[in-house]
Amino acid sequence: MLKEYIDLSYKPRRSDLICMFKIKPNRISMKKAAAHVAAESSVGTWTEVGPMNDRIKKMRARVFDIDGNYVKIAYPEVLFEKDNMAQVMSSIAGNIFGMKVVNELRLEDIDFPDDFMRIYKGPEFGIRGIRSHMKIKERPFVGAIIKPKIGLKTKQHATLAYETWMGGIDIIKDDENLSNQRFNPFKDRVVETYAVKDKASSETGEVKEYMPNITAETETMLERMDFIRSQGGKYAMVDVVTTGFSTIQTIRKNSKGIILHAHRAMHGAITRGNQGISMLALAKIYRLIGVDQLHIGTIVGKMEGDKTEVVNIWENIEKKIVKKDKKEHILAENWGNIKPVFAVCSGGLHPSHIPALVKSFGKDIIIQAGGGVHGHPDGSRAGAKAMRQSVDAVMKNISLKRYSKKYNELKRALDHWK
Repeated sequence: MLKEYIDLSYKPRRSDLICMFKIKPNRISMKKAAAHVAAESSVGTWTEVGPMNDRIKKMRARVFDIDGNYVKIAYPEVLFEKDNMAQVMSSIAGNIFGMKVVNELRLEDIDFPDDFMRIYKGPEFGIRGIRSHMKIKERPFVGAIIKPKIGLKTKQHATLAYETWMGGIDIIKDDENLSNQRFNPFKDRVVETYAVKDKASSETGEVKEYMPNITAETETMLERMDFIRSQGGKYAMVDVVTTGFSTIQTIRKNSKGIILHAHRAMHGAITRGNQGISMLALAKIYRLIGVDQLHIGTIVGKMEGDKTEVVNIWENIEKKIVKKDKKEHILAENWGNIKPVFAVCSGGLHPSHIPALVKSFGKDIIIQAGGGVHGHPDGSRAGAKAMRQSVDAVMKNISLKRYSKKYNELKRALDHWK
């Protein structure tokens, strides 16, 4: 019976996995809709079945809180193959999204039980490890994406990277759709770009890094990661949404000294609106599996995402303890020994945005710009200088307008992107 899945007096155990859903029922009560979600995502189905015995009934999910359209459901740990994120998500975010009894359904947040924190690896490096490698103690990192995002030949790509590093950028990455096209093959690009990376590091006295995009079929990704390692590389970029949970688990298990940069391409197909899975829930999954850096949004810039949403994501990937927030429908989380993930802000950024980003997120962010570097009226090196100058101004607590009187690259950027 569906009513067995509603237990508003139930107190979740520490071993339970808890989900927060937002539900819009389809011509039925909220209680009935919530019960359908709990049943379909655990042991139940649309009708009574003969083999359902008392032992199986004890495995059922329980709706223990209903607050308007927001519903909390507790799942006993026995339902899950804990080190199999695909199975976990097939349970809590599987058939339920296709049920007729709900007009809209969104998985807003997940509170993982303590056992998950022990079973999953989490990031190998995290913020401290990356800072140690890059030898940058306090300031935000300044990153760049090579633009045009696709179409440059290998030598053009490497030359542009060199110019950008020489302007003061710390890390450069491929864009999400650049992989192994014939005009810019993966291995050639890695070799050529590493050569100029080393040159820029030597000439500037700073650690410079390149994040090649290894996104492909899983075995190919492992081969590409091995190639990066064979060339002395330290970073790999992965499109985590398009490749899937299982692939990311495999990559993490085999990363062995490679910093994993997670690009969230395609997340908007899943996270926007009132149907699907929130970016917050996805971000927590990626932290658990073990990426080291993750795109979270910007508040400012070209990408969708309001300040509250982006700040919530940032807190959940960088903090150890996250307190529940009933108003914002955020579940509590204790990350235990799982390291924090370095938050990446990217999408339509230029030097004028940096003060607002640091004010919102603090110093532990990676600020990435593509057009905001390469679109500078005096070229990519000047654009990189302007980004770095903006960060330096913020760190010195000097306004950009005042700082730009001394640094022409910043002034030109501020004038160009009014």
